[in-house]
Amino acid sequence: MVFEEQLTNLNIIQQTAREFAQKEIGPHVMEWDEAQIFPLELFHKLGEMGFLGVLVPEEYGGAGFGYQEYITIIEEIAKVCGSIGLSVAAHNSLCTGHILAFGNEEQKSKYLPLLASGKWIGAWGLTEANTGSDAMRMKCVAVKEGDYYVLNGTKNWITHGISGNVAVLLARTGELLDSRGISAFIIERGTPGFKAGKKENKLGMRASETAELIFDNCKIHKSQLLGKEGEGFIQAMKILDGGRISIAALSLGIAKGAYEASVKYAQEREQFGKPIAQFQAISFKLADMATKIQAAELLTRKAGYLKDNKMEVTTTSAMAKYYASEVAVQVSTDAVQIFGGYGYTKDYPVEKYYRDSKLCTIGEGTSEIQKLVISRNILQNK
Repeated sequence: MVFEEQLTNLNIIQQTAREFAQKEIGPHVMEWDEAQIFPLELFHKLGEMGFLGVLVPEEYGGAGFGYQEYITIIEEIAKVCGSIGLSVAAHNSLCTGHILAFGNEEQKSKYLPLLASGKWIGAWGLTEANTGSDAMRMKCVAVKEGDYYVLNGTKNWITHGISGNVAVLLARTGELLDSRGISAFIIERGTPGFKAGKKENKLGMRASETAELIFDNCKIHKSQLLGKEGEGFIQAMKILDGGRISIAALSLGIAKGAYEASVKYAQEREQFGKPIAQFQAISFKLADMATKIQAAELLTRKAGYLKDNKMEVTTTSAMAKYYASEVAVQVSTDAVQIFGGYGYTKDYPVEKYYRDSKLCTIGEGTSEIQKLVISRNILQNK
């Protein structure tokens, strides 16, 4: 009975997210993509729907849902637009998720209601120009001076780097290569010495803003420290466990969007006197696409289950992110092939799925890093 109720609720959430995405996002997808517009007004609406505080408890103004609902929401949005799906995922899992997991009561009470409602947009700063996967070599430093920390350095590839009202920042407070030498801070836009830099001109995910963060003798009070000094790297790794599930869900949405467009087109497009879906070359592609998507979804849902039940999830979330992101690329590539010449034009949706999918194999840890995480963990357990 409990399972049936959960399934019913999940179906309602799925339908709500689907209708919202089709109505509020669908008509503007190519306009936002072409002009690289980050639609702030849309994010206020997403907040009103509860989609920007999916995992935040109701006491802090959130929806109070778990990862199954979260996966469903990200997937439905990404089926319509990967860019918006990416921004929703980054806002929920990274900035908001970090404050929820490691903030004290004062920090959570102050920031979570603003983030969950969509009044504020969140950013998360880990990556630097020369330290992507090699985060322990970060050069952004925070030096303690009395009751303040003075920040100097830059962060790159930051989602909402310009429009974000608040960011969770990882900075070095100790020695290079020391996993206990990195700390996490909450920093608000408008703090003297903190500004946005270059906005990236990207292949895909063009409506999801990606920019540089610059810190020049930026002073922040010690009360903005998340947890204790030196805990930042360990916190970040735990946040990425959940973040990888959100990228898997994003990948799943992109793959499903490309697949559904392909099935429809294959049944409508005729060559040699019959729909191309009747040719084995096409029908077998669709069979492969459907099978890979099913496998990716099961792996992603398993990771969500483990996360919801506070079980070890690092290996499974890495597997889900790795497999689902690679499937998104494979499925969107096959979708372009099925559409043929039309698939290479912007008049049809699959070229955008194709461009957007690639980021999923890179962001929040490349496929190579996921394989490193997976292999280390399975070998350690032998």
